[in-house]
Amino acid sequence: MQEIERKFLVTSEAFKSEAHKRTRIVQGFLNTNPERTVRVRIQGNDGFLTVKGKSNKSGLSRFEWEKQISLSEAEELLHLCEPGIIEKTRYEISSDNHTFEVDDFMGENEGLIIAEIELSSETEPFSKPQWLGKEVTGDIKYYNSKLSKNPFKNWTHES
Repeated sequence: MQEIERKFLVTSEAFKSEAHKRTRIVQGFLNTNPERTVRVRIQGNDGFLTVKGKSNKSGLSRFEWEKQISLSEAEELLHLCEPGIIEKTRYEISSDNHTFEVDDFMGENEGLIIAEIELSSETEPFSKPQWLGKEVTGDIKYYNSKLSKNPFKNWTHES
């Protein structure tokens, strides 16, 4: 139940032509405490409840527990969430033996595009596509729980 991932900004929309899957995601947070976040997500027609722990010092790994719930349960739980619902389209792109998940945000976070890759260890090598930009792993302002409170549209200047 340990999640190891790296996050990057995306420099162009070239990833869209490489995607093999595209899914709409709506999510909210029942709890955004930095020690533990509790997320409700609707991904396509599926519902999920996820608990994430605090990241380690490198920002690369943290505890994650996820349970699939019914779509109707997820819809009901979204009504109980803290203000700041996240809406995005997730694109999945295969790259060698890995999959990049690229989130193209909408609404209050429109203009922000973040790629994530899950790894089996913090030092596992992977190929970087040309559209992959600056690494933002461990920068908490890019966590969805933070984006729900301080959306991208409120930032003064970002690349």
